[in-house]
Amino acid sequence: MEETQPSYFSMDEFRFESGKRITDAVFEYKTIGEPSFDDDGSINNALIYIHGWSGDFASVRRIEGLIEHGGVLEDYFIISASSLGSPASASPSTTSLGDKFPDYTILDMVNFQRQFIRDKFGIKRLKGIIGTSMGGFQALQWAVSYPDEMEFLIPLVTSYRVRGINYAVFSYMNRIIEEDPVYMEGEKPERALSLASMFMYLYGLSREHYQGLENREIDHAMDDMGLEGLQMDPYDVVWRNRAAMGHDLTGQLHRIRAKTLIFGIRQDQYFPPELETVPMAELIPDSELVIFDSEYGHLGINEIWKYGEVIREFIGSE
Repeated sequence: MEETQPSYFSMDEFRFESGKRITDAVFEYKTIGEPSFDDDGSINNALIYIHGWSGDFASVRRIEGLIEHGGVLEDYFIISASSLGSPASASPSTTSLGDKFPDYTILDMVNFQRQFIRDKFGIKRLKGIIGTSMGGFQALQWAVSYPDEMEFLIPLVTSYRVRGINYAVFSYMNRIIEEDPVYMEGEKPERALSLASMFMYLYGLSREHYQGLENREIDHAMDDMGLEGLQMDPYDVVWRNRAAMGHDLTGQLHRIRAKTLIFGIRQDQYFPPELETVPMAELIPDSELVIFDSEYGHLGINEIWKYGEVIREFIGSE
């Protein structure tokens, strides 16, 4: 995929569910493809891709094989944004609000993107939404809260609620950071951020993949993750984890009207299909489910290009 620089849009004001607001809310995004228009002049081929926990607008590369020339999504106008709370969109770090940045929810993250596509492009109805992992939380929330605003929905390696190991991971990361004396003094807790990032590494790949690595390779990978953690802002991490921990659409999935195609990975440690994707598929009316194998576990979603024909058939049956 050709590397392009992001664009930026500033919303005069954004209001949170809590009633709090921020002004001059910056929205980072990129678009791929060309828009098409209906007789009223409205864009009618827009698709939003929503990234996972640690991503940003550039994470759209995960579905590169679907959107490149000849791909099933090549004719769509694809919008990929850095979500609320993720640099360089409005977040604790980029607004300089730090710990004064309002707590936000998954619905706030949805409303942030929703306001953007209206203000910038005048889009009120999307062709589709694709969301990966935490981006899947947002995709599902959008379909539940605004069921008439998209034709199809493709949640990738995700769930309709955060519980069990996922809740524990987010909670433990926050404890590592918030209980660090440096953080308590209002400074950047580099050691805590490094350890929190290393902790996430333990679940990103399949158990089989880890088992096949030499111990020195695991040490090197964890060191790399620790260095990535040093680049993070502690408030960005803590606030994002709080939003994730509050994700729960129990009893609401029946509201989804969009055609839904769910992808799960059998070796995913975060979202094991038997505990997450299969029950979710049973709760979404007329949804379709694809479960595949990948030694890369949760990160195996980078292989979604292999299922382009499945997606083509799904979209083509509208």
